[in-house]
Amino acid sequence: MPKLNRKDLLKQKIQHIDITTMPGIVPLVESMKTMAYSSRDLYRAADIYDRMLRDTQCAVILTLAGSLVSAGLKKIIVELIRNNMVDAIVSTGANIVDQDFFEALGFNHYIGSQFMDDTILRDLHIDRIYDTYIDEDELRICDDTTREIADSLPARPHSSREFIAAMGRYLEKNAKTKDSIVLAAHQKGVPIFCPAFSDCSAGFGLIVHQLARPDNHLTLDSAKDFRELTQIKLMNRETGILMLGGGVPKNFTQDIVVAAEILQDDAPMHKYAIQITVADVRDGALSSSTLKEACSWGKVDVVYEQMVYSEATLALPLLAGYAYHKKGWKARKAMDFAGRLDALNRGAGMKQQISTKVRLASETSQTKQAKTTGARVKANA
Repeated sequence: MPKLNRKDLLKQKIQHIDITTMPGIVPLVESMKTMAYSSRDLYRAADIYDRMLRDTQCAVILTLAGSLVSAGLKKIIVELIRNNMVDAIVSTGANIVDQDFFEALGFNHYIGSQFMDDTILRDLHIDRIYDTYIDEDELRICDDTTREIADSLPARPHSSREFIAAMGRYLEKNAKTKDSIVLAAHQKGVPIFCPAFSDCSAGFGLIVHQLARPDNHLTLDSAKDFRELTQIKLMNRETGILMLGGGVPKNFTQDIVVAAEILQDDAPMHKYAIQITVADVRDGALSSSTLKEACSWGKVDVVYEQMVYSEATLALPLLAGYAYHKKGWKARKAMDFAGRLDALNRGAGMKQQISTKVRLASETSQTKQAKTTGARVKANA
């Protein structure tokens, strides 16, 4: 057997599926309406997403977990952004940095094999994601680019959204391809949040940045992430969520309802909710918890909710392609939450708005407590 080399293994590129060229998806998905099991679930989810998009007052939040960009789903997400089918994104860092930003720098993911000898891959500096390969040397360039971006930013606490916006500005000048989630989101004013941002290629760049500048470096403020995403809920009370996988992005996005409720007593639950997952509900974990269960926590309404038990590379092209070709998004306008959050951060608006809501919530709580105490005193008199 001939000796394997990097050139042979890093040869066949992953191609990103383009839903805009596939109008036949609509009748295919509609035919699933009268089928059963996961096919009918998928139709219901596609119909709910279409309803979500036709509801022009609804802010759509997309969550991404797992390795989706490396699997060929990048162009779908880019089209959702460009056509106002998504208003905010909450993701794992890997999808945004190691995969999307990585490809925007001119690098690729490659078709590989899950049966490959991983010791050989390690010797060749090739990383494996199941049946997909990545060049580790190119990932190191991505790491260093995030360090370069960190060096250019003010030495203060930043939300992940602010850092990713800086990545978008970098790509405006340096991108090797226009099909990038980070770039498209930056251009459309769609904020991207990565609550566990250091848990990706950016983390390596950030520790180098901080160690090189011990007294003058930026930090990531996870509470600011949560506050900014909650602010979207406060700015736009009606929200819908499309979740690919679970994990931190799922919980982070569901929890903004509770946070908004703390700041504003009558904050409504997410009106629409879809989750595509293969997680088993029996383990009691967040990733596998059902949307109906989320209702008990006050996070998701159950009128328009659907769980789809499917792997995302199968389900998302059908669901997103259906909604794209149904054209319910045509009447939607960009909500520019990124610009609105920047404006609030520049002024005192957010601070005043939230401090007022917290004060009012505290006063309401104190009033209720006083009434309860008074009633108890009266009852005991």
